[in-house]
Amino acid sequence: MSTSYGKHEPTDFHVYDTTMRDGAQQEGLNLSVQDKLAIARHLDDLGVGYIEGGWPGSNPKDTEFFALAAKELDLRHATLAAFGSTRRAGAVAADDPLVGALRDSGASVATVVAKSHDQHVLRALRTTLEENLAMVRDTVTHLRGEGMRVFLDCEHFFNGYLDNRDYALEVVRTAAEAGAEVAVLCDTNGGMLPHQVGEIVADVLETTGARVGIHAHNDTGCAVANSIEAVRAGATHLQGCINGYGERTGNADLITCVANLEFKLGMDVMPEGALSDATRVSHAISEITNYPPFARQPYTGVSAFAHKAGLHASAIRVDPDLYQHMDPALVGNDMRLLVSEMAGRATIELKGRELGFDLSGDIDLLTSITDRVKSMEQEGYTFEAADASFELLLTEAVTGTRPSYFEVESWRVIAGSGESYRGGAKGDGAEAIVKVVAGGRRTAVVGEGNGPVNALDHALRSAIEQIYPDVAQFHLIDFRVRILDQGHGTDAVTRVLIETTDGKSSWVTVGVGPNMIEASFEALVDALTFGLRSHGVAAL
Repeated sequence: MSTSYGKHEPTDFHVYDTTMRDGAQQEGLNLSVQDKLAIARHLDDLGVGYIEGGWPGSNPKDTEFFALAAKELDLRHATLAAFGSTRRAGAVAADDPLVGALRDSGASVATVVAKSHDQHVLRALRTTLEENLAMVRDTVTHLRGEGMRVFLDCEHFFNGYLDNRDYALEVVRTAAEAGAEVAVLCDTNGGMLPHQVGEIVADVLETTGARVGIHAHNDTGCAVANSIEAVRAGATHLQGCINGYGERTGNADLITCVANLEFKLGMDVMPEGALSDATRVSHAISEITNYPPFARQPYTGVSAFAHKAGLHASAIRVDPDLYQHMDPALVGNDMRLLVSEMAGRATIELKGRELGFDLSGDIDLLTSITDRVKSMEQEGYTFEAADASFELLLTEAVTGTRPSYFEVESWRVIAGSGESYRGGAKGDGAEAIVKVVAGGRRTAVVGEGNGPVNALDHALRSAIEQIYPDVAQFHLIDFRVRILDQGHGTDAVTRVLIETTDGKSSWVTVGVGPNMIEASFEALVDALTFGLRSHGVAAL
C-alpha cells in the first residue's frame, strides 16, 4: 500500500458532512428545519465542501428543508447534497417517487445508497444480485441524465467485501461505469480496524480504477483512524459528522479527521485558514443540537489543550510546544492552565499571567497562594473548573482585599410548604429571604423558586440589582453538585459548581459547605461578584 499522500487542492478532495442526516440518527438528537438551516450555515463558514441536507421524499421535514434551502441558504463554500436510495427492485428509476424526490430537491448532488453486501441484497432487499446491479446502473444513469452529480454510498461495503469480494467490487465498478463520481465505501457496522481499511481501499482502487471515498462508524473506536487510513490508501472523499454525532457510538468526527489531514499529513483539504473557526463551529452546533460540548474532544474540546500537573507548567513556562502537539490557535482553541492540588508555583505564575497578574518576581507570594490552593482543595474546593473563583482568590492575595460589592447580613430558605411528603403533596416550591447591604442601603428581599437554590438565586439577584443593574444580564446556565466523603452519610461535605453567563461570556464559580444550600450560596455570591468585576463595576 502506498503511503504517498502529497498535496491536494480543496477542489480535488471532497470533505463531506452528513451531520444533518446520518448524525441526526443519534439517540435523543432531533433537529428542526430551522436547526438544520443554522447548522448548514455554520458548516459553510467552516469551509466544508459538501453538506448532506437529508432525505427528501422520505419525511416532510427533509422535503421542507430543501425547499427552504433553495430560498434562504446562500452558501459560499459548500454544495448541498440530497440523500436517497436506488430505485426499487423491478421498477424504473425515472418512475420511482423517491428517485424523483432527489431529482426535484434542487440539490446539484445526489448521494445514493446502494447495497454492496450480497447477503443484504438477498435477505434485506429480497432480490437477485443481478437486479441490484441493475438498480445501481439505472438510478445513476437516470440522475446523471437529469444533470445531477452522483455519489454512491456502498452500504456495508467492508463486510460485503470480506464475505464476497468479487460482488462488492462489481457494485463499485457498475456505479463508476454508469457515471457515479465517487463510490463511498461504508463501514456501516463500524467493525473494521485501520489495517483492514487501508488494505481494502488499496485493492478497490487497483482493481476497479474508480474514485473512492470513506464513511466510517465508531463502533471499534477507530472511525477517525479508519478514515485517515483510507485517505492514506488513496480515498479522496471523506464523510463524517461534526462532533462525531451518529447512531450507536457515532460517525467519524469530521473536524478531527480534517485537522489530522491538514496538520499531521500536510494535506490541503480545506480552504486556507478555515480550521481557525473549528472550535467556534463545533460549540455552536453543540448549542443547536442541545448536546453539551465534550470537554475532552480532540482539537476543539475545552480540555484539548489544558494542563494540570506542575511539571507540565514548568516546561510550558519555557516553551508551550514542549507539552502541546500543535498551536491551539490553529483550530480556534486556547491553552488553559488548571489550578489544582497538583499545581506548583509555575502553574500559579502562568495562570496569574493569563489573568493579568505578574507574579514572577515574588516567590513568597507564589508559595503562599500555592499553599492556600492546596489547603482549600483538601477541604473540597476545586479550581481547575472554576476559574472565576480562582481569579477572585488571586486578586485577594495580590491586593490584600477580596473584591466586594455587597455584604450579606443574613439569609434563610424555607422549602416545601405543602402537606407532608407521605401525605401525598410534596409542597409548592421554595422561598428564600436575603438581607444585604449594598451601596449604603440595607435591603431585604423574598425570592420564590422551584427549589431552594433557585429561590436563593432570585432573592440575591433582586436584592442587589437595584444598586447594580448589570446583574439583570447574568443568568445561571449550569449547576453541578458533588457529595464529597460519601462514607460520612448525611454529614458529608458538598461541593457545588455554578456556571453563569452575561450572554457574551460565561464563568464558573465553586462553593463548599456542609449542605447543598450553603455551598450553592457561596458559589452564587462569587458568581455575581465576578460578573460585576468583569463588567468594570467599581467595588466597595
